[in-house]
Amino acid sequence: MGSSPSDNSGPSSWSDQPPGSGHSAGPYDPRHGSGPPGPEYPGYGAGPPLRLGGRWRRLFAGILDIIIVGIISSPFTYQSFNSVWDTKKGVFVQVPVQHTLLASVIGFLYYWLLTAFWDGKTVGKKLFGLRVTDISGRRVGVGQAAIRELVAWVLYATCCLGWVNLAFILFTRRKQALHDMAAKTLVVDT
Repeated sequence: MGSSPSDNSGPSSWSDQPPGSGHSAGPYDPRHGSGPPGPEYPGYGAGPPLRLGGRWRRLFAGILDIIIVGIISSPFTYQSFNSVWDTKKGVFVQVPVQHTLLASVIGFLYYWLLTAFWDGKTVGKKLFGLRVTDISGRRVGVGQAAIRELVAWVLYATCCLGWVNLAFILFTRRKQALHDMAAKTLVVDT
């Protein structure tokens, strides 16, 4: 006997549906592909299998992007001095202060806008044959790219968490850093 809308004995959501019921039972919808993702086929979709981008190429692409951002943002980074009271000496001393907020905004915009509007590629990723996709291999959205970069920038600005973020690439099956996991993205070969 089928369940009616008022019958509470049946499944309450799509994720509770039994296999083969025509509804998705999780992140791998059999209507879109041939099964759960593996290292060579990280997402589902009707397209050809995706290959995850290599760790070394990601490293070198990242270094190149950092150099580019440094060159672009260097005119907007400046140093000034603040006067601070030195309690031991009993006098005011000049302390150098590095102003990098505008340079950080430029860096965020570089990564976010290129990832969102240049098919998931920054200049470094393009030169090393990589691109950012969502976990199913489709083009990353504007909001998704913003989340990815915002999480990355927050982690890099918080003590040593930037290194922890990058270390995840070494230990996760899909070579995802924390910012990739937060935005549900992958770095794949082009």
